[in-house]
Amino acid sequence: MNANSNFDGTINAGPEGKESRFATLTFQRDVAAPLSALWHAWTAPAARAVWAAPTPAVAIEFLEADTRVGGREVSLCKVEGQPDIRCELGWLELQPQLCSVNYEVVSCEQVTQSAALVTADFSETDQGGRVIVTVQLSSLAKDMEADYRQGFSAGLDNLVGVAERTMVLQRVIKAPRGRVWAAWMNSDALPQWWGPDGFSCRTKRIDLRAGGEWVFDMVGPDGKVYPNHHLYVEVRPEERIGYTLLWGENGPKHADAWASFEEHDGMTTVTLGMVFNTAAEFQDAKGFGAVELGLQTLGKLERFVLAQIKG
Repeated sequence: MNANSNFDGTINAGPEGKESRFATLTFQRDVAAPLSALWHAWTAPAARAVWAAPTPAVAIEFLEADTRVGGREVSLCKVEGQPDIRCELGWLELQPQLCSVNYEVVSCEQVTQSAALVTADFSETDQGGRVIVTVQLSSLAKDMEADYRQGFSAGLDNLVGVAERTMVLQRVIKAPRGRVWAAWMNSDALPQWWGPDGFSCRTKRIDLRAGGEWVFDMVGPDGKVYPNHHLYVEVRPEERIGYTLLWGENGPKHADAWASFEEHDGMTTVTLGMVFNTAAEFQDAKGFGAVELGLQTLGKLERFVLAQIKG
């Protein structure tokens, strides 16, 4: 893992003698995780919310998050005793696992501080994935090069840790997105298919809205009970769900998760992602077969949807 950055240009007099500052910063990170996990950690709002804060002293509040070409992300950077920093990001290009391009405008107390064009190039390595981020920066209110250098370097360090504990599962279902969404976000339907083969759900409370929750037990084929609690953070109809996984009702968090739905030619690609709290929890989950069990769950979803269509 390494990072490098360079200042390109000088401080020049702009219109009416106002100084303008330009810099090109380049950062590289190698990640011991599949390229798909790195890409989703970079783009999925649930994952971005985990790694975005450069230090523990900074809190990031997401006001909007729409990761698609033409979509934007708006967040507030909060530090105790200081005015909030507003960041607006707009996605200009998204080529999965290859490249993303976005603009970024930073302001404070309604004064624009900087504008930047951010390009991220992704590739595979022998150990996993690599991302090279190029920031073409224009500082407006003051010279922001050092702040960008520090902020991006710290954020990308966080990204590495998140990508290395991110699990991504996908399945293409031969059904329209509306039918798949209805099976996932219907309180009667969801418990019927959720969980690996041989498991059943016993629901205590279910409210599938942003701010809602699902408190339930997973019951294994041997009768063993696994308490679960899902807290729904975001629901974008037929597009994306963001939720938090707790170990039992009001228990400790063990993952931030999301599900996204994309339709092409009448078929729906379902992506299920999870960022585990720690690398140890991620390794434990892999060890007990979470990937295989998760794929079984998506297989049950497919069978349920197709049965509903036929029935």
